[in-house]
Amino acid sequence: MGDVSKTSLPAAAHASPLREALLAADFTADGLLDLLGAPAYTALARSETVPALRATRGDSPLDTLVRLFLLQRPVPAERAAAVLPLEECLADGWLTSYEGEVRATVDVRPYGGPDGQDWFIVSDLGCAVGGAGGIGSREEGVVLGIGGASTTLAGITVRRPVASALDVGTGSGIQALHASQHATRVTATDLNPRALDFTRLTLALSGAAPADLREGSLYDPVASETFDLIVSNPPFVISPGARLTYRDGGMEGDELCRTLVRRTGDRLNDGGYAHFLANWQHTGDEEWQDRVRSWVPDGCDAWIVQREVQDITQYAELWLRDGGDHRTDPAEYAARYDAWLDAFEASGTKAVGFGWITLRKSAAAGAGAPSIVIEEWPHAVEQPLGPAVEAHFARQDYLREQDDAALLAGHFTLAAEVVQEQVGMPGAEDPEHVVLRQNRGMRRATRVDAVGAGFAGVCDGSLPAGRILDAIAQVMNEDPVLLRDRTPQAIRLLVEEGFLEPLPPGGRATG
Repeated sequence: MGDVSKTSLPAAAHASPLREALLAADFTADGLLDLLGAPAYTALARSETVPALRATRGDSPLDTLVRLFLLQRPVPAERAAAVLPLEECLADGWLTSYEGEVRATVDVRPYGGPDGQDWFIVSDLGCAVGGAGGIGSREEGVVLGIGGASTTLAGITVRRPVASALDVGTGSGIQALHASQHATRVTATDLNPRALDFTRLTLALSGAAPADLREGSLYDPVASETFDLIVSNPPFVISPGARLTYRDGGMEGDELCRTLVRRTGDRLNDGGYAHFLANWQHTGDEEWQDRVRSWVPDGCDAWIVQREVQDITQYAELWLRDGGDHRTDPAEYAARYDAWLDAFEASGTKAVGFGWITLRKSAAAGAGAPSIVIEEWPHAVEQPLGPAVEAHFARQDYLREQDDAALLAGHFTLAAEVVQEQVGMPGAEDPEHVVLRQNRGMRRATRVDAVGAGFAGVCDGSLPAGRILDAIAQVMNEDPVLLRDRTPQAIRLLVEEGFLEPLPPGGRATG
């Protein structure tokens, strides 16, 4: 690919007619799936192109566009002219021509928006997907396109109308594109000026409003400005050195993620949300929960979820492959691998965690009563998770304000699509235990006793919790006073984890 930092990028002058041509040929996420079929479509996400090449051997307009912009193959100029405004594409630099054929200069990937929008993510050639598949590029300034991390962050972000949104480390502009749908003003920053150019192209080709693009590291480009929403998929990889701008933060260990999170408190407006993907070190000196808890800034509530843990050998191998080091001379690869392990040994790192960090600026947190929930949840969740994230913080607000007496006076309903499972030996008269399981949101499961199962089963909002417990006590021949004393903590847990939704007086569930 050459030195990408010195490669000129297309102009956005004729992005609108190019977009119209792409849509006319059904160069969309749905159109690709119909043309390629599920196996070839999903193979592309693994950076495997052979199935898609086989599926596009025809001469339809869509075949032509897939070969040009996704598979980076040359096509005859006359075929391209039948589909695209060829003269404008050549003049603006989207295509180059040579001996009767044209080639794409950038990767253009269809991407379906959350409300059915047809968007296009523009990135460097061959760099649409990173992570475990490996982009195979060792270029310092390369700009990636859409990948699993990008869609995860977009899915966990709370989506509500806001005046201002900030995308820190915008890359090819995926998060800025999402934010443009519900934010009056979008600011996007990146240390790599090339990334800002790609964000401009992504927004223009997707038909979105332009963003305020600023060059610089982390929050430096926005000085003292504050925002209602902040999102960042930062270069969080913990590596020796900073060879690759898109992934290596250039700070020691997990310091970049810590710095980003710690500085967020001063950049959020009251009630505002910040969402990050991050890595953190597991060392022998402290629990990982204590490490990330220390990152939470004053005045903010936090929900931190560890999704995956890799030992240092797995982690080093993953990112060495991502940078294409496994394709180098074996001795060079071994030397780089050794350098990663040396760095981890020097810092006392035993493993690396990956997960989500969500902050919310809160008056209660600012008054010294923050809600900080840190947990490990490697299981499947339902995306988009943004509504569940917002509901989590609403439940934390509710629980923070309720003492046990208020909790027992409250009304609750069972959350949607919660089912009960009874576990025990076949044929046994009574189950060994009962499990409540969610089929929405985080898809949690929790064990409950007979009282908890009975309580959840009759929560329809009509009776206060205390009266339900009195009825259960009568059926189970228990002392109602003792049952009222010991049950509030179990109710709190069911509310906190989203199995029960509290009803405000005369109102509807908070979640």
